[in-house]
Amino acid sequence: MSARQLGWLDICRLGLVQTALGAIVVLTTSTLNRVMVVELALAASLPGGLVALHYGIQLARPRLGYGSDLGGQRTPWIIGGMLVLALGGFGAACATALMAESRGIGIALAVIAFALIGLGVGAAGTSLLVLLATRVTPHRRPAAATVVWTMMIAGFVITAAGAGHLLEPFSFPRLVAVTGAVTLGALVLSMLALGRLERRTAALARPPADATRTPFRQALGEVLAEPRARLFTVFVFVSMLGYSAQDLILEPFAGLVFGYTPGASTRLAGVQHGGVLLGMLLVAAVSSVAAGRRFVGVRGFTLGGCLASAAALGLLALAGMHGPPWPLAAGVFVLGIANGCFAVAAIGAMMTLAGEGRARREGVRMGLWGAAQALAFGVGGFAGALGVDLLGHFGAAPATAYGTVFAIEALLFLAAAALAARVIQKAPAAAGASQLVTRSSEYAMGMSSP
Repeated sequence: MSARQLGWLDICRLGLVQTALGAIVVLTTSTLNRVMVVELALAASLPGGLVALHYGIQLARPRLGYGSDLGGQRTPWIIGGMLVLALGGFGAACATALMAESRGIGIALAVIAFALIGLGVGAAGTSLLVLLATRVTPHRRPAAATVVWTMMIAGFVITAAGAGHLLEPFSFPRLVAVTGAVTLGALVLSMLALGRLERRTAALARPPADATRTPFRQALGEVLAEPRARLFTVFVFVSMLGYSAQDLILEPFAGLVFGYTPGASTRLAGVQHGGVLLGMLLVAAVSSVAAGRRFVGVRGFTLGGCLASAAALGLLALAGMHGPPWPLAAGVFVLGIANGCFAVAAIGAMMTLAGEGRARREGVRMGLWGAAQALAFGVGGFAGALGVDLLGHFGAAPATAYGTVFAIEALLFLAAAALAARVIQKAPAAAGASQLVTRSSEYAMGMSSP
């Protein structure tokens, strides 16, 4: 039976799964974080450690991807991962509420819940990306990345706004009820979106005999032995380290150096996320206008996004030295645009490279890169905050401390650009990268393509 690749409606259905995943994650890493620190007056290191734990668990992504490689079907792993994620998200809310009565038991339950969150995100997220990489035609892969990540951001925004409204007036029973409704709704949405999708769009293929006999360590070693897969792993780690190191310091920087109020600094984060979304759509618009040009494509946008992110972070470092007259919001918006361009192009490259090399190792490759990303996010936020604290301890003024960390992030993006230039090859003219991103632009701008 011949296989049929995923169409635009199928890609949007997978985007709904990513929306559901983002809806659960944003409650656990944002809302519960605030409740622990503000309403429960706990040390900020507690939710920080729990979030770091959920990233640490995701180092198991290569093993999870290997499991889906063996069976040849990704849907059971996505649904199973979403089920574990939903249990973890609801458990985390229950644990937070329990901390008000029994702190020790609540914290112990939260550790288990955040471990489940990491496991669920790793299983569902890895297999979903592999399904996109293996069942979407090459010219649509960057488009698929744009659609799926845009829908994930939409999940962040919709959940944050809706849950924020439902949580007023705040109480712990209301927190548990709202989180339970979100997690159940996300799980049901995922199951409906995935219903018969994989089976209908491609013939079920029996895994090759060597795929079922190869132990995980050998399979991982085979992938690590592939020069491009290994180098791309380093690129993912370095770029995502630069991407995430400002997560915990941008709002304090705005408050300490520019005198922003808590509300104003929160809006500044919204400005940055808006820039990220615009950056993704900017890739679409530029590629549609400049289709066929030499430097327009996955490789060009990845390099350009890294270099633009480095420049924007360099300007933030200068902003701290210059002081409040500097248009901080505009600089943060530019950083968001650069990050958005880089992110969607890098994901498109990831989906393309996942299918290169030894067959039946797509899940291991995607899992390896997902683990590198998780490690970078877990280390990045902590390292950025620690760097500011250490510089302040040795007498540096806040502007100097924050500016130094921003400058280091800029250097990381420059290193990532050098790595991207080596690992992401130019596509042949017949199926050039410019055509790949052009398809992404057509979809993102609402123009259907055949």
